[in-house]
Amino acid sequence: MGHQNDTFSSDFILLGVFSSSPTSLVFFSFMFVIFIMSVTENTLMILLIRSDSRLHTPMYFLLSHLSFMDILHVSNIVPKMVTDFLSGSRTISLAGCGFQVFLSLTLLGGECLLLAAMSYDRYVAICHPLRYPTLMKEYASTLMAGGSWLIGVFNSTVHTAYALQFPFCGSRAIDHFFCEVPAMLKLSCADTTNYERGVYVSAVLFLVIPAFLISASYGQIILTVLQMKSSEARKKSFSTCSFHMIVVMMYYGPFIFTYMRPKSHHTPGQDKFLAIFYTILTPTLNPLIYSFRNKDVLAVMKNMLKSKFLKISEYVFYFYV
Repeated sequence: MGHQNDTFSSDFILLGVFSSSPTSLVFFSFMFVIFIMSVTENTLMILLIRSDSRLHTPMYFLLSHLSFMDILHVSNIVPKMVTDFLSGSRTISLAGCGFQVFLSLTLLGGECLLLAAMSYDRYVAICHPLRYPTLMKEYASTLMAGGSWLIGVFNSTVHTAYALQFPFCGSRAIDHFFCEVPAMLKLSCADTTNYERGVYVSAVLFLVIPAFLISASYGQIILTVLQMKSSEARKKSFSTCSFHMIVVMMYYGPFIFTYMRPKSHHTPGQDKFLAIFYTILTPTLNPLIYSFRNKDVLAVMKNMLKSKFLKISEYVFYFYV
């Protein structure tokens, strides 16, 4: 018992992905730019959706929640990476590690469900347009978004509480750039087999099933698109679907590969490389793929910039006159 108390009072060390080499400095700069881009893009997306009534639709309502999740996700990980690199201190308390695990699992799980809900929204809009107002009423999109958050929080609470109760013996150096469950399990001196089975079940529920539903939705969308008479409409729809599926594969693929393998099959370098996709790169790409390629969003952005420019021009005019 005394050993476990000592374990709970000790800090962990995040080995991270950066060293003191010039290559690491370049990679650090790249990650920092990606972080700024991600926060800026997703914040702008939320402001655009909230500011214009043309974007007050179920699709953009779900997109606003996706953007908020992405902001929280990169903010949960990258600032700590930046601070560790600049300060040279890589320690993180048990409470800080637990918070990272909880928020990360909440957002990862919630986003998996939300992406499935968004694919259903597109399926109904394209394959059953006449039934869209009935099937995607306001309460339906609210239920989808709220359910994604609540189920994500519940799943994360269970896994965080369970993972942190394991005794961590010997080295407390987590060979990762944030506290992630698979990397932490490798430090435990207890038998984690039963818990790993639980992680596998959660991965099936949050990853495999939503990925299958998304694939089925886009499969039906493609079949509907093939029946369109307009070649321009087919081309546009295929382009949109292909970009969406690329982002989905970049998110679900590495995520499934990380969480559905036994602890013994994990390697630090591979885990860190895969985690970059679903924790940093995908939150940056989501606004570009789902929103900023959309003509409605571009029109709202253009009007907003024009309005801001006119206000600034009026201010300058009255100031000097």
